[in-house]
Amino acid sequence: MDLSQIPLFAMLRGRLGYLSDKQRLVAQNVANSDTPGYRPHDLKPFSFDVKLQAQSGPVATQPNHMQLKTQRANGSGKFMQTTGRDSETTLNGNAVSLEDQMLELTDARMNYDAAISFYQKSLGLLKLASRAPGR
Repeated sequence: MDLSQIPLFAMLRGRLGYLSDKQRLVAQNVANSDTPGYRPHDLKPFSFDVKLQAQSGPVATQPNHMQLKTQRANGSGKFMQTTGRDSETTLNGNAVSLEDQMLELTDARMNYDAAISFYQKSLGLLKLASRAPGR
C-alpha cells in the first residue's frame, strides 16, 4: 500500500516539505545577511485546512481534464514566498536580522521534529493494526 494515498500521511508529507522549504529559505536569508539591499523572505504560513481541501477536492481522472486552480498554483510543490517583516534595516538597505532568522530556524526545526515524531507514531499504529491477532 502506498502511504501517500492515506490523507494523514499526505498532509504530514506536505508539512515536512513546507518545513524543509522554510529551513532552506532561512539559510538563504542568513547567507545574504551582508548583501546590500537584500530583504529577507518568508513563506506563507502552512495550513492543514488548505492542504485538506486540496486533498479531498475533485481529482482529474483523465490526462486531458482541465487542472484545478489550486493544482496550477502549487503544481511545483513549492509555496509562494512573501517578503519578511522590516525589523531592522542597515545603511546599505539590508533588512536581515540574524536573531530573527535564528528564531525562525529554531521554530522550523522544532515543528519538523514534531511532524517526524507524529509520522513515526502513525506508522507504528498502522503496523500494529496490520498484525495478525494474538501476535
